[in-house]
Amino acid sequence: MFGSLGPTELIIALVIILLLFGAKKVPELARGLGSGVREFRAGTKEGEMKDKKEKDEQLAAAEKTEGANDPHLEDDKDVRAEQAASVEADRAEQKQR
Repeated sequence: MFGSLGPTELIIALVIILLLFGAKKVPELARGLGSGVREFRAGTKEGEMKDKKEKDEQLAAAEKTEGANDPHLEDDKDVRAEQAASVEADRAEQKQR
């Protein structure tokens, strides 16, 4: 339906943009767009780091409450690790929405 943009279409689009905004405004618009993209990427990285830190804290808290080297609790560790992973997956899915 919409083929790829060729050089002719790009030139026409650039000419229209120059006519609408003027030669002085185009670099300012590009700078603003670039800084917006950088801020967005930084925000997503920061969010991912917070989630990882929370997950590590949850796992550490779960390990502290389990007791010292009790063989019966080894299965509980696996269950808790799976639960923590499930919670993390749910959070990631909610962020994508």
